Amino acid sequence: MPSAPLTSPAIHWLGSQALTLEMPPPATLDCQRRIWWLARQLQAGDGIREIVPGMNNLTLELSDDPALAAALPARLRKLWQQAEQADIPQRRVEIPVCYGGEYGPDLDHVARHCGLSPRQVVERHGASDYTVYFLGFQPGFAYLGGLDPRLATPRRATPRIAVPAGAVAIGGCQTGIYPSASPGGWQIIGRSPARLFDPAREPACLLQPGDIVRFVASKESPCWK
Repeated sequence: MPSAPLTSPAIHWLGSQALTLEMPPPATLDCQRRIWWLARQLQAGDGIREIVPGMNNLTLELSDDPALAAALPARLRKLWQQAEQADIPQRRVEIPVCYGGEYGPDLDHVARHCGLSPRQVVERHGASDYTVYFLGFQPGFAYLGGLDPRLATPRRATPRIAVPAGAVAIGGCQTGIYPSASPGGWQIIGRSPARLFDPAREPACLLQPGDIVRFVASKESPCWK
């Protein structure tokens, strides 16, 4: 069944060689699907240097082509309407995780906050299908929708100076995986050996907007013992 029509997007110029198509909040899966579809339809080239899908928005960096720039807003609005009937392919990706212990130092804290046992947190975290809304923060970091509301946990009061690559964490109502070591304030519940970003791979990012992600717990996780 086709989704209900969305409000027409606003288009803002960012100087003379970039513009953003933007929808008002809240973020919805239907809106993100249209943004993914637009990004695939446009592709780089034909006067477009870079395409950056975001949450409720799509930003385009243009080459120095006044004719393309003048025609692009109307083209985007037309594509937005066509996207209502678009079929968006979605991959399914499994991410292995070792939960708890040295790999998930905040698992017990999350469990206490949620009124669950650590094992119940792991079971709930692995029971959901997560959708990659967009990539940001650092190369390969996927913003995922679909966290069980019972697992929502505030970020740490004091962020860590270094979070290891592969850390699986919860921050507020979202969950994610750190592609590389960096500072971070999310609650770390496990770690994955999956390589989220590899510049020698094509594409370099393991996860792409629109992918469906499932976390699979290793039976070696300390929380099972």
